[in-house]
Amino acid sequence: MSIGLTNINFKQLKYDHYYKGKVRDVYTINNKLIMIASDRISAFDVVLPRPIPYKGQVLNQIAATFLEATKDICPNWLESSPDPNVAIGKKCDPIRIEMVIRAYLTGHAWRTYSSGLRSLCGVALPEGLKENDRLPTPIITPATKADEGHDVDISREDILAQQIVSKEIYETMERYTYQLFERGTQIAKEHELILVDTKYEFGMYEGQVILMDEIHTPDSSRYFYADTYEENQRAGIAQKHLSKEFVREWLIANNFMGKEGQQVPEMTDEVVASISHRYIELYEKVTGKNFIKRDYSNIIEQIENHILTAL
Repeated sequence: MSIGLTNINFKQLKYDHYYKGKVRDVYTINNKLIMIASDRISAFDVVLPRPIPYKGQVLNQIAATFLEATKDICPNWLESSPDPNVAIGKKCDPIRIEMVIRAYLTGHAWRTYSSGLRSLCGVALPEGLKENDRLPTPIITPATKADEGHDVDISREDILAQQIVSKEIYETMERYTYQLFERGTQIAKEHELILVDTKYEFGMYEGQVILMDEIHTPDSSRYFYADTYEENQRAGIAQKHLSKEFVREWLIANNFMGKEGQQVPEMTDEVVASISHRYIELYEKVTGKNFIKRDYSNIIEQIENHILTAL
């Protein structure tokens, strides 16, 4: 069982606004944001046809853990998490820029580099790098945030030239991004992981830049296993990683990259179970806690009751 593709139609709660994202159902009630992490999964900005059991719980609980662990660095939106799949917090005005930060040449950065380009979002990349090599220093490669379809790479210079945000706000997001990534890297190291890359989303609340959405989850981040990284790089072996990248790799191997005319490959029970296991594995590895699977019976009623109590 899982929370799948349909929104939750509450019986008792009256909401002011509803938005269905790729993987979350988001409600505004009494000027509070209620974010329900479904088990939907997306890749290449396409929602895949089958939900992944426990994925929403994993994302919500990892995000809550890291938001708590980083609130001394910058303020964030989260106020409570009354249900394994629910987060409640401040309703912010989102800044339409994703702050992507990378410490290694992998994923989209590697695909760009291997195509022959030596610049990503205006950031120069050195010659002679191999896939998954560590970059000389972490780099920020922003993207414009799309409600639907693909996010688009953009440079710092273009963000400021187009006045998407002020220089002061961008520099605040930039500073927070480096500090949050450093904290995430430290926590990952404690659990014998490498935080490879991640993204942060910010919003404005009462004139202040605050951190929004999930952080350091397998949907927003990539992790390598630290104990095998150096050996695998020397041998030219693919890195063992915990992230959603393995889903993208499976799709690419089956000729799907979200392009027009391409069809999502069949998601068998075995594929779905494998993805669910990987999400749970990452939760346990990155938090150091045992994952307790939630009860899926009467789950809509459970969620509604927990939200009602919290509000």
